[in-house]
Amino acid sequence: QVQLVESGGGLVQAGGSLRLSCAASGRTFNSYTIGWFRQAPGKEREFVAAIKWGSSSTAYEDSVKGRFTISRDSAKNTVFLQMDSLKPEDTAVYLCAAPAPYRFSTLSSGYNYWGQGTQVTVSS
Repeated sequence: QVQLVESGGGLVQAGGSLRLSCAASGRTFNSYTIGWFRQAPGKEREFVAAIKWGSSSTAYEDSVKGRFTISRDSAKNTVFLQMDSLKPEDTAVYLCAAPAPYRFSTLSSGYNYWGQGTQVTVSS
């Protein structure tokens, strides 16, 4: 089992940057893919990015490619989401999540463990 805690959200102007962190508990952190999802009011939860166990492979939703970068620091049991060139449509609650060990998915239904979320608001 893994527990996840997000941080780093806030209010930023369009074109600005934020870096989100997802801190994970447990000694088997490197066995887990970590994914980022977001949910805006009245909208379904959507996939943003994921990094596979061992950080050898990443995936991004099309609208964030070239603007967001996911990375992991195994020594700190933390995954980061660097968000640049932010747009008002990026406004949402951002959640990190993990599926079962050694699983990879871009679907929220594929994830078992979720953090509480952090709010990102981009003003125009």
